[in-house]
Amino acid sequence: MPTERILIVEDDDSIRRAMVTVLGRAGYRVREASSGQEATRMWKEEECDLVLTDIHMPDKDGIEMMRELRELKPELPIIAVSGSGERTCRALLSGANINGAIRTLDKPFKIAELLDCVGQLLESVAPRGSRRTE
Repeated sequence: MPTERILIVEDDDSIRRAMVTVLGRAGYRVREASSGQEATRMWKEEECDLVLTDIHMPDKDGIEMMRELRELKPELPIIAVSGSGERTCRALLSGANINGAIRTLDKPFKIAELLDCVGQLLESVAPRGSRRTE
């Protein structure tokens, strides 16, 4: 069972709760923030193994937050999500890739997509022998 720590940053309470539930049931240790500003503060208190963030948020958007986290830990795996309409969404996610996201997901996404994306990304950055196999 995975033991990695994931920070979910999403201002929509229902989406954030759903992601927390899904990833928690998959065995990840999950922390949550409702804004980029809150997430940056939480990151400084306790680092995580992966950040899953929305782009549009109050206080500090996902792009600005990703830049700050990249300065603190350049190798940090970040997944950016957005659902602001097809054209806008693609532009935002493209910008997210430029600003630090390793992977992106379009909202709405399927549970399997989320779990696959998180699992693959954590597997790709895990040091050899650090992940347990079932």
